[in-house]
Amino acid sequence: MTYSRAGVDIEAGARAVELIREEAASTLRPEVISELGGFGALFAAAFEGYSDPVLVSSVDGVGTKLKVAQMLDRHDTIGIDLVAMCVDDIVTCGAEPLFLLDYLAMGKVDPEKVRAIVAGIARGCRRCGCALIGGETAEHPGIMEEDEYDLAGFAVGVVDRERIIDGSRIVPGDVIVGIMSSGLHSNGYSLARKVFFELNDFDPGDRLRGLSATLGEELLTPTEIYAPGVLRLVREMDVKGIVHVTGGGLIENVPRVLPPGVDAAIDITTWHPHSIFKVIKDMGGIDEVEMFRTFNMGIGMAVVVDLGDFRQAIHLLGLEGYRARRIGEIHDGSGGIRLTC
Repeated sequence: MTYSRAGVDIEAGARAVELIREEAASTLRPEVISELGGFGALFAAAFEGYSDPVLVSSVDGVGTKLKVAQMLDRHDTIGIDLVAMCVDDIVTCGAEPLFLLDYLAMGKVDPEKVRAIVAGIARGCRRCGCALIGGETAEHPGIMEEDEYDLAGFAVGVVDRERIIDGSRIVPGDVIVGIMSSGLHSNGYSLARKVFFELNDFDPGDRLRGLSATLGEELLTPTEIYAPGVLRLVREMDVKGIVHVTGGGLIENVPRVLPPGVDAAIDITTWHPHSIFKVIKDMGGIDEVEMFRTFNMGIGMAVVVDLGDFRQAIHLLGLEGYRARRIGEIHDGSGGIRLTC
């Protein structure tokens, strides 16, 4: 009896590490002082340019979007989703992402699949200047089927204490600027999969009316990484609050940044959600409120700025390649949200 006969292939794990070494190296920052493959990753905490640095951390996964990747046997973009879910949480307080570690659990280690997944993670890290500093690949025979895997990430960023954005300065009269999403991002997939693959028995290769690509391609559209645009806003203007619109949608996430005494009023007619949301709503017979509390509905991130600054915010975001618009205002209230049309 050997470890390999029990279901764990040590040699495959070693091959996977060699295949991803170059991808990880492409993301490194000057502060990284260790090589891939050590027991611990080393990052020199010099924080040049920060007077009173505060570390900010986030951990997340990509949920059941993984099932879609496994259905299509396409794994080169799911890593982008992982990076987005972690670093875009970090930037909500104005922090610069520094490094990320990933955890990949597989039923059976497939080195080529590992390389595709990590290549996506590296692409996401390069997009936001975040170093892929280390990770872990584990083989779990008996817990997962051979072609199954799960993915999680842990990211760390830094912000000056005096520049932390926590929503406490938001006041009535401020404006909410919404930044468009690329689609479903990485939330609500349990509901989306039920609508498409259980209630309606579609195949990922099907083309549905209203969608510009196959169903599988639409569902695998990578999550937008907002860090570059949001960090430019933070550097060049006064941003009072930042919302990452993930699980719970606008309804649950916007109130998380509101101080006592104010409400957010959002006009849902100010933007046009992607067609995928209407298709899910119609085919699943889903109430609109349920849609807004499950999906991002076309707004992946929102920032709160002074009335006199919202046009500059939209302009700066446009320079970074993001589509943004004014979607609401802040009023007197009790820390809640109102959707109007």
